[in-house]
Amino acid sequence: MKMLFMLRDPFIKAEPKFLDDMRTLGEVKVILTDQGIEKEELKREVADMDVIVVAVVKIDKEIIDAAPNLKYIMKFGSGYDNIDHLYAREKGIPVTNIPGQNTEAVADHAFGLMIAAARHITQKNQEMKAGHWENTIGYEIFKKRIGIIGFGNIGKALARRASGFNMEINTYGNHKDYETAEKLQVNFVELDELLSTSDVIVICTNYNEKTRKMINKDTLGMMKPTAILINISRGGLVDEDALIEALKKGQISAAGLDVFADEPTKSELATLPNVIATPHIGAATYEAVDRMGEGAFENLKRFAAGDELENLVN
Repeated sequence: MKMLFMLRDPFIKAEPKFLDDMRTLGEVKVILTDQGIEKEELKREVADMDVIVVAVVKIDKEIIDAAPNLKYIMKFGSGYDNIDHLYAREKGIPVTNIPGQNTEAVADHAFGLMIAAARHITQKNQEMKAGHWENTIGYEIFKKRIGIIGFGNIGKALARRASGFNMEINTYGNHKDYETAEKLQVNFVELDELLSTSDVIVICTNYNEKTRKMINKDTLGMMKPTAILINISRGGLVDEDALIEALKKGQISAAGLDVFADEPTKSELATLPNVIATPHIGAATYEAVDRMGEGAFENLKRFAAGDELENLVN
């Protein structure tokens, strides 16, 4: 079978053996996608492929139709909103993901963004490298109130870390795991309460039409002027123009963003002094890539053997 892997650059650099394993199953072509790929080029690349393994590139109806031999789409990660899995189902094409394997990496990154934003770490680092020494006062994370939007795997991992900082933990979302919440001393609250009372707000919920731009002019207006907003989920959850305005006016204190509406981003957001911006690297750890590589290989072996696939999303 012919397999097309469209992955982030560090994923391949971190785990080159992963591709050697895949080549035992068939012909492999790799496209590194950190700089994006034009749709017409993508159509040409998928034209004779049996399998697509994709990280963040959008696989929509048009791309699926451009691949007449396509029999299987795998998301190299958890969130599969970049894949039109419903249309794939109509065409009899299974779509799977690899859930839970990047949870700890993303939760680590969220806390890194949080502390960096609270203490101006990246700004001070840049100033020091330019030979400039100036003290700046920041905020402690210890014993503050964190509001976690979404209480899935990553939300729970964030709560575990927050408990180590003696934070008061509130969460909002459809998924209510009361047993885990009780163990971690997490309170379920309504979104308005979470937004208006939290010192740090972390978005780690799914992206869909209901959650699209859930952080907007109105919801930003509910936040404290000292609040820090962290987004490690999907850029489309935030109205970027409204966030730019709120940050410029000091309506909220700072933001830590690993994801953007369009990637690679050209948004002014990434250039603001009170924004810590990273290029969607939350899952980019050696450990997470190794775990996702193992999960991908196991499901591709099942597909090649005609066995039932795991983690079917459609």
